Amino acid sequence: MMLELSGVVPLATVDDDAAADVIADGLVAGGLPVLEVALRNPHGMAAIERIAARGDVLVGAGTVLDREQLRQALDVGAAFVVAPGLDEEIVEAALTAGVPVLPGVITPSDIQRGIRLGLERLKLFPAGAAGGLALVNALAPVFPGVRFMPSGGVSTANLGEYLAHPAVFAASGSWIAAPARIAAGAEAVAEAAREAVAVRAEAGLRAGR
Repeated sequence: MMLELSGVVPLATVDDDAAADVIADGLVAGGLPVLEVALRNPHGMAAIERIAARGDVLVGAGTVLDREQLRQALDVGAAFVVAPGLDEEIVEAALTAGVPVLPGVITPSDIQRGIRLGLERLKLFPAGAAGGLALVNALAPVFPGVRFMPSGGVSTANLGEYLAHPAVFAASGSWIAAPARIAAGAEAVAEAAREAVAVRAEAGLRAGR
């Protein structure tokens, strides 16, 4: 299942059912049927449940901060779990449940803790604030068995550079399902999704994969 997260993972904070429908419709139309719903407001769980019920979008829970949030997210159909930091309890509970989990890391110590938990794929957060591609370049040779998903500060301007890096398996960002695009409708989301898919394809060619 984690292989389906290769490339681009749109991130969204969803405010209501209408927004959930706009985002999901747009991502499917744009050829990027995957979404991380940030649990930053009371509607997050309902949005995951609504989108998961469609069956055409791989939807996961983001900003998972404790085991209770994890349990609720899995109960409503989250297919993967993303956390801003590395919490051993969350990681172990997700692995026990058989659900892919991407905890956030930013330091070598974080990464070593992730490796000890058996993880080879980790979220790099906040990537932009901590150095962006320069940080990936510094970490990659030290941890050759680990691949990263940069999040935080990712946009169309740097998406291609991230995805072309051999140590990066995906990049996460909120520009595809930004509030302004949601307000503009599903086609606005689809347009951004198509652009991201094109960037992903070009980056793959540059990286020879």
